[in-house]
Amino acid sequence: MLTFNGSFFMPSVFTLVGIPGLESVQCWIGIPFCAMYVIAVIGNSLILVIIKKENSLHIPMYIFLAMLAATDMALSTCILPKMLGIFWFHWPEISFDACLLQMWLIHSFQATESGILLAMALDRYVAICNPLRHATVFSQKLLTHLGVGVTMRAAILVLPTLLLIKCRLKRYQTTVISHSYCEHMAIVKLAAEDIRVNKIYGLFVAFAILGFDIIFITMSYVRIFITVFQLPQKEARVKAFNTCVAHICVFLPFYLLAFFSFFTHRFGSHIPPYVHILLSNLYLLVPPFLNPIVYGVKTKEIRRHVWKMFVSSPNS
Repeated sequence: MLTFNGSFFMPSVFTLVGIPGLESVQCWIGIPFCAMYVIAVIGNSLILVIIKKENSLHIPMYIFLAMLAATDMALSTCILPKMLGIFWFHWPEISFDACLLQMWLIHSFQATESGILLAMALDRYVAICNPLRHATVFSQKLLTHLGVGVTMRAAILVLPTLLLIKCRLKRYQTTVISHSYCEHMAIVKLAAEDIRVNKIYGLFVAFAILGFDIIFITMSYVRIFITVFQLPQKEARVKAFNTCVAHICVFLPFYLLAFFSFFTHRFGSHIPPYVHILLSNLYLLVPPFLNPIVYGVKTKEIRRHVWKMFVSSPNS
């Protein structure tokens, strides 16, 4: 690694601080984070096993849930092992290329999760507003296209953020990242060069993915609520609404934490750094931890199969 006029030219290694201002208690913060990760892996693995094993669950709603569970496990695995290495074993160093790879994977899985949440909202919209066409619209072919599409959209749109850092930013003011994982703006802000292109493209990706998805999710639920409240029977209204409760409980925390983290990183200079870093960590760790719990509690079929797996005898 070369130094030039006090800056670092093409550094080979970055140093992750963890949570700035809370370094002395990071070892204790790692305990609940590790517990959340273990629960996320176990819970999402159970969902995948149950959906794969039970043919009755091979329908769009549960196929999307399986996609969400797989994405959640991948997302939390991208961040937590390295984070715990910082908190517990004082391993803050990460190579430049590994840092960029982690950044790309994290933001790609975030974008993929957003796309899956949009697909789940559209599934609920068609199931409630046009139930007779649901089986025709959400065919196996469409499900495959949606799964590939949201994954490719995420990977392709996020990839230029990596290339813009790799190809444009050669000199850095410091190699110390005040974060617990490699986040796009946390890396870009280290540069001793013009970063306007990087910031503009980062804003474009955020609004092109998260902004687009939340707009269409909101539009879907406006139509769903209009249709539900027009149903003549109270029991039918309650039943229809209950099919959406789990999805609402999943996407609201995801987008609230996403937008709060996004805007505080760019415009919240008055917010203490440790608050922002903690919220960024929770944004990545809470959805994978919360989603299997929500669907396990709110979805009768998942709850029944979990109970059957652990309680019922083989001959029952």
